This record gives sequence, C-alpha cells and structure tokens, in this order.
Amino acid sequence: MNRNAIDFENGRVSTLFRRILIPTLLGSLAISAVTAIDGIFIGHGVGADGVAAVNIVVPIYQIMAGLGLMIGAGCSVVSSIHVGRHKLKAACMNVTQALVGSSLVCLLITAAIMIWPTETARLLGSSETLLPQVRDYLLWIMPCFVFEMWSFIGLFIIRLDGAPRVAMWCNIIPCTLNAVLDWVFIFPLGMGVKGAAIATGISIAIGGIMTLGYLLFFSHRLRPARVKWSRKSLCLSLRNIGYQCRIGSASLLGELTLAVLTFVGNLTFMHYLGDDGVGAFGIACYYSPFFFMIGNAVAQSAQPIISYDFGTGRRHRIRQALRLVLITASGFAALVIVGFVLFPEPLTALFVDPQSIAGRLAIEGFPYYAAGILFYILNIALTGYYQSLESMRRATLIVTLRTVLLVPSFVLLPLWLGVPGIWLAMPVTEMLTLVVVAITKITAKKSL
Repeated sequence: MNRNAIDFENGRVSTLFRRILIPTLLGSLAISAVTAIDGIFIGHGVGADGVAAVNIVVPIYQIMAGLGLMIGAGCSVVSSIHVGRHKLKAACMNVTQALVGSSLVCLLITAAIMIWPTETARLLGSSETLLPQVRDYLLWIMPCFVFEMWSFIGLFIIRLDGAPRVAMWCNIIPCTLNAVLDWVFIFPLGMGVKGAAIATGISIAIGGIMTLGYLLFFSHRLRPARVKWSRKSLCLSLRNIGYQCRIGSASLLGELTLAVLTFVGNLTFMHYLGDDGVGAFGIACYYSPFFFMIGNAVAQSAQPIISYDFGTGRRHRIRQALRLVLITASGFAALVIVGFVLFPEPLTALFVDPQSIAGRLAIEGFPYYAAGILFYILNIALTGYYQSLESMRRATLIVTLRTVLLVPSFVLLPLWLGVPGIWLAMPVTEMLTLVVVAITKITAKKSL
C-alpha cells in the first residue's frame, strides 16, 4: 500500500475529506451496529426484559468507549501535528504511550467491576427482576474492553497512517462476526444475554487484535516504539498521556453524556413507566450510538486534515474543512430524522414486537426523540473540530453543556409535558447547547 495515496501536504481538502469520510463512516457505523445487533437478537430471542437489562449496562460501555476515544483523539491530534512538523519519532512514541497507558487503566476498571458485579448492577439502577441478566452480561462483557481500547486508539492512527480502508475493515469484520455469533449463542445454544455478551466480547477482541497487528507489522510510519522503563521515560510518558487526555477530554465527556443520557433516562422511565418504559427507551438508546458515530465519523474524517494543516499553519484549508464538516453533518442528520419520523414502527420492530407495551411506547416516543438528532450530530462534529485545533475550552464548553443540561431536562420536562417530556429531554438539551455555543461564537466575533 502506498503511503502517498493520501497526501495531507498537497491534496485538495474536499478530496482528502471524501476519501477518509466514506471508510470512516462505514467503520464507525459498524461499531454502533455491534451493540444494535445485540439488541435485535436479544429483543427477539429474550424479550423486552433482555433489552432493558443490556441497556442498564450501556453506561459502562460508554465510559470505556469514552476513555478510548479520549486517548485516541488526543494521540491522533498530537501525532498529526508532529507528522506535519516532520517529527516522526515523537509521533510514534505518543502512539506507544497511548496504547500502554489506556490498557493499564482499562484492566484496573475491568478487575474492579468483575470483583463486584452485583454491586455494580445495582449502582447502575437495575431492578431485582433484571439483576441476574445484568450481572451475567457484566461478567462476560468486561474482559473485552482492553481490546476495544486498542481498536479505538489504533483506528485513529491507522487513518493518520494513510490507510482509512484498513480501519474500515477492522470494524466491519468484527461486526459481521458479532452478528453470526449472536445468532449462534442466543438461538441454537439458548444462552440469552450471556451469549450476546460472549459474542460481542469475541468480536471486539478480534477487532482489537487486527488493529494492533496492523500497527505492529504493516504500518508505514506510525509504528509503536519500544517502551522505555527508566524513571525519566516514565515521567515523560505520564506527561504526554496527560496532554493527550487533555486534548481528547471532550471525547470522554461526549461519551459520558451518552452514559448520563442512558442512566438518568433509565431512572426516569423506570419511575414513570416501569420496566416496559426502560425497554422502550433501551430501543432508542440502541440507535443513539449511530447518531454519535455519524457526528464522530465526520469529525474524525476532518481531524487529520485540520490538525496537519494546523501544524503547518495553513488556516484557509482549516476553514474549508469546517464548511465540509457542517454541511456533511447536517445532511446525514436530515436523513436520520426522516427515518425516525416516518418509520418508527419498522425501527421498533427490529428489536421487539411493535404491539408489546414497550414497542408501543417506543413508536409513540420516536418522533419526539428525532427532534434532537440534528443538534446532537452537529454538537458532536463541532466538538471534534475544536479538538483538532487543540481548542479545548470550546470543545469542553459543548460537552459540559450537553451533560449538565440533561439532568434538569429529565426532571422538569416530564412534570410539564408528561411522558412526551421524557423523550424530549435529549432534544431540548442538544438544542440549548448549540444555541449557547452559537451565541458565544457570535459575541466573540471570531472565525470558527
């Protein structure tokens, strides 16, 4: 494979963006599809209680994904700038530090949850009815997350290495494997949510191994360097990882927003509508990662272009990339909104019987939920844009507002509007966030 196939130095911004976007979008949607496929098979093989049980665990998945995205985005921005300044050795060292540091943190979190699975399930809001399934899912899904760290971080670097199609296949192959294994474990073997967790764990592990294998043996430039264990080297590594986390912190907060959305939404639906309400909300939560990944794919496609040009000081190309980000994100959001407004019943039927209580609640709620999709995707894309410029204040403002405003929205809107108010909590939060960011930008009188 020719490293110059993607030439960040001389290629047109629109051409570079298009060539990275298509494989990045397909790969990102494949990541989201892993969870959605679980939900489809669980919904039909176990029922609405199974969907609700897995949705209880989703915040853990989102936190772990947030850690991977935080370090991956930070590492990618720093490495892109180093590559733009022709400091290849420094870029490779940052890749190594990101992979090793994230693996150690992930293993500690995994060990803690596997030691106390019942306590973790109750902390996440599980009812006693759902507790056995939630506990089973936790125990079998946790060991896969170290491989997921390798995937999230490695995929950023593979794109920067000029191989976005390789990154795409590192997502699509595990997704396809997950679909096959889900069917085997849930239907012929009758293993329920535990089977879904095992299937997901195996597929994520395969993806992580593929990603790390490319970096170690096939990467053109950004290959992990040898780890140095001297005190000075360890201090330098901690400093670099800390800087990567600072740059990528908005990605973690973005995933925490999803976790807060799921956690507080579960509690609110449980309070007003019981387990069936959580099941209905769980169906919406299976689609939420697709919104996130669309916005994130648009941002990730522009990130190496923006960061490279930021390193070389070519501001006009950065402005071109921003226009592409906004137009592309809005176009994809419009397509998704149409689907949710016009086809709520088929979208629900993928997971549960549309005539069940949970199914009817989901069908009634989807059009309300769709009102926030445009704002949601734009907020994600803008967060990634500001990260690419190391503008952490603006990126953090977006994700902080998205998280902080969720709780009062879930508390107040149902009191004023009833059940529709629960579904509107996300749309209102995302809309207010984008309005505040726009006002801040206008009053600052600076170009994006």
